[in-house]
Amino acid sequence: MSVDHLTAEQESLQRPPAEVRYADELAALRAEDTGPRPPGWALSLRAARRFVVGDEESRVSRKFVGNPSLVDRALVTLATNRGLMLVGEPGTAKSLLSELIAAAVSGTSTLTVQGGAATTEDHLKYGWNYALLVSEGPSKRSLVPAPMLRGMAEGQVVRFEEITRCPPEVQDCLLSLLSERVVAVPELEGPEGMVFARQGFNVIATANTRDRGVNEMSAALKRRFNFETVFPIPDLDTELALVEAEATALLARSGVTVAPERDVLEVLVGTFRELRADGGGQPDRLSAVMSTAEAVSVAHAVGVRGWFLRGEAGSAADVAACLAGTAAKDSPEDLARLRRYLEQQVSRRRGPQWTALYDARHLLDG
Repeated sequence: MSVDHLTAEQESLQRPPAEVRYADELAALRAEDTGPRPPGWALSLRAARRFVVGDEESRVSRKFVGNPSLVDRALVTLATNRGLMLVGEPGTAKSLLSELIAAAVSGTSTLTVQGGAATTEDHLKYGWNYALLVSEGPSKRSLVPAPMLRGMAEGQVVRFEEITRCPPEVQDCLLSLLSERVVAVPELEGPEGMVFARQGFNVIATANTRDRGVNEMSAALKRRFNFETVFPIPDLDTELALVEAEATALLARSGVTVAPERDVLEVLVGTFRELRADGGGQPDRLSAVMSTAEAVSVAHAVGVRGWFLRGEAGSAADVAACLAGTAAKDSPEDLARLRRYLEQQVSRRRGPQWTALYDARHLLDG
């Protein structure tokens, strides 16, 4: 990840959006993009694909570790004006993929609705500046557009995160938006009372498979989307490389000047894969989400702990100390399972870092 182009103000941000982090790559792709572009798109499908999956010849970094055909299908879906639904286990980079695609297609990824129990229709469509509303009455000046209204008016992609966490009546607000492509503002008269979608508008939604049954989408809403499943990273080497790259970037932004130790990360990623609920074969698999994203977070914590407490890169003992906060989230039994794993499984592993992890098992709380 290159951040050489960031200004001092942008550098102070904990996590700049994709269009800021990769502004140089997007500019280079736009400059050399000669492919046909769908109406309203900032890049052609081929250039957008290169932005997401990378292109060594053009010095475009790989940002999404997954099946390139998934990216192809996602881009084609958006080009046909169908909504795109990304589903999968937590921590499989659904949100990252939606952010990257939105940045490539629209040049911005910040038109986002974060779904939850408190999300209302106003968070999707529009609200009002009540001081102006009282003094002037309903007008375009007193209208406060929400992401969906802005996306339609400006012809941009809107991201709807965790859609199944929203109440069904809020989800169903999307029905007319995705079929009629218009938002009615009954408080305004004349042409201002109808906002029609411009070319380029579409919706990318995400949902975790573990949230299934919380607020199940209606059949009518499902018909407005094409569903794509984002799977966990299948092989160890790819996951290890991703965790190393992401953790290194996070540590640099946290003021840590040493890179994480490769052999420590091998122990961390190996532990996560063995404890993962879909990993298979282990008697003490955890019910908690032991995803790649969680592994990156633990690697980040290990590096911060080692550097700021001892001036080192972090060790396998730090891995043991940081694991409990990830493992013991969903079930109190997970901490006992983790302890049994360290006692029974890690004790059989060979290598100095595995031995250090075993020797540090007493650092687990409880």
